[in-house]
Amino acid sequence: MHAYRSHTCGALRPADAGKDVRLGGWVHRKRDLGGLLFVDLRDHYGITQLVINPGSAAFPLFERLRAETVVRIDGKVIERAKDTVNPELPTGEIEVRVEDAEVLGSAEELPLPVFGAPDYPEEIRLKYRFLDLRRDKLHKSILLRSQVIASLRRRMIDQGFTEFQTPILTASSPEGARDFLVPSRLHPGKFYALPQAPQQFKQLLMVAGFDKYFQIAPCFRDEDARADRSPGEFYQLDFEMSFVTQEDVFNAIGPVLAGVFEEFGNGKRVTPADEFPRIPYAEAISKYGSDKPDLRNPLVLQDVSEHFRGGGFGLFARLLEKAGNAVWAVPAPTGGSRAFCDKMNSWAQGEGQPGLGYIFWREGEEGGAGPIAKNIGPEKANAIREQLGLKVGDAAFFVAGDPAVFYKFAGQARNKVADELNLSDKDQFKFCWIVDFPMYEWSEEEKKIDFSHNPFSMPNFDHEAFLKLDVNDRATIEKITAFQYDIVCNGVELSSGAIRNHKPEIMIKAFEIAGYGKEVVEEKFGGMLNAFRYGAPPHGGSAPGVDRIVMLLAGVDNIREVIVFPFNQQAQDLMMNAPGEVTPKQLKELHIRLAEAPKS
Repeated sequence: MHAYRSHTCGALRPADAGKDVRLGGWVHRKRDLGGLLFVDLRDHYGITQLVINPGSAAFPLFERLRAETVVRIDGKVIERAKDTVNPELPTGEIEVRVEDAEVLGSAEELPLPVFGAPDYPEEIRLKYRFLDLRRDKLHKSILLRSQVIASLRRRMIDQGFTEFQTPILTASSPEGARDFLVPSRLHPGKFYALPQAPQQFKQLLMVAGFDKYFQIAPCFRDEDARADRSPGEFYQLDFEMSFVTQEDVFNAIGPVLAGVFEEFGNGKRVTPADEFPRIPYAEAISKYGSDKPDLRNPLVLQDVSEHFRGGGFGLFARLLEKAGNAVWAVPAPTGGSRAFCDKMNSWAQGEGQPGLGYIFWREGEEGGAGPIAKNIGPEKANAIREQLGLKVGDAAFFVAGDPAVFYKFAGQARNKVADELNLSDKDQFKFCWIVDFPMYEWSEEEKKIDFSHNPFSMPNFDHEAFLKLDVNDRATIEKITAFQYDIVCNGVELSSGAIRNHKPEIMIKAFEIAGYGKEVVEEKFGGMLNAFRYGAPPHGGSAPGVDRIVMLLAGVDNIREVIVFPFNQQAQDLMMNAPGEVTPKQLKELHIRLAEAPKS
């Protein structure tokens, strides 16, 4: 018999009754029932119930064992009585009567329990992540991650993509976030950077003629943590294709993503790959208040400015006197009560807003109810109701001012209304493409035109006319869109992508418009730009985030729940004590001298 086990803790069934077996695993929990000891033994594969009789040589050992001690047991498989079967366990129809046991790894008193999985502070969970990972839900989420990655890889290979690994040590480039820098020992004063994404390398692979590339790529960005973003590092399904249009990219990755969500979505409905809606960026902002809309939410924002223009409700009327300002409505079917309207108003104030105007319609009241309705009168209140397709028992909420400033709050209000009124169909994964992103935007902080999104995107603009553009023609420049797209699922942005700008003269012009001289482009992107001068095919791709895909499939709200060893929100690894100090010798080898801490 094997030194440690003949079977795993998830393998035994009634057909094994009578067999002598050896199991190895962790003591999950113990129960003393009238002298008999019952122990749940756990390993990676499952749980088997052990029975230890007082007369067994193993009884004194198990009496004193702490939870999470690792043991090897020998025993005989027996069928449970029908009234003691545990239908929750695959092994629930059998138990093992222990005859001999050995401690393989003793456990000290636990800093957090594994059995029962109570809520514990995240700092404790991350410091003892190896214990946290033993808990069933987290263990399953990490297994799911592995299965999803295997499925993604298989599906990409089946579509004719070839996997390549791109460099981890590379040059720093202005990708939109801070680089992690690595000092060079051999080249004093110079630094490598960890890649924010394999962007330039995957484009160079297309120039090299490989046609269809992918990898499960590690990416590194020195940015703050969010619930859906890990500080430091993350993984993405990075891919690129040659001789393709935007539609070709959609047709390639849509079935991969839809297929993975169908495979691991526990029966939830998934938008078919050929039915992912294409929503222009401007439309997404005006209808949903977000460029990553949750389409499970049926509510659509509407511009109701004309009902307030020129009088009635003074605050809105004055705001509308300024060109570009607007009033948007958030419809709230079934929300027609003062209590709900007051609740939403309080929520808005908690979000830092002065409040949230509203009208609600109730039986037996002409026009609508609420201060706004009284100011604008029944005719306009009813006209708003008709425009929004509402009825008695419904409500509408309003945000006003410059849409460029308030649209995000309008989107938050849309989602809050839907959540409070249970209007969203949560039993599905609803995908869409967001397309036609603006190529440029005005930076109020720097008082100049800057890239809105990805600087490597091909502008959706006549190439000859683009090369002749006056860099000061702000009106024209701000209207230019790019062959740039995001894929969104349930309000989570899974990836950004683009058809790339593969023509050197157009790339130099694109950066010139954003205020970067030719010499800067040559210095920062010289390798890629030079490659384009030797024949580059049209190419494009995207990079869906693996962590976010798994987060959605696991049904968790925090991305750290699907990463094996994540940083905390301060970008620290509490288990390995990183980042940490290094020795003076190491600093000297790297030609680095630390600045003295400022005196208080």
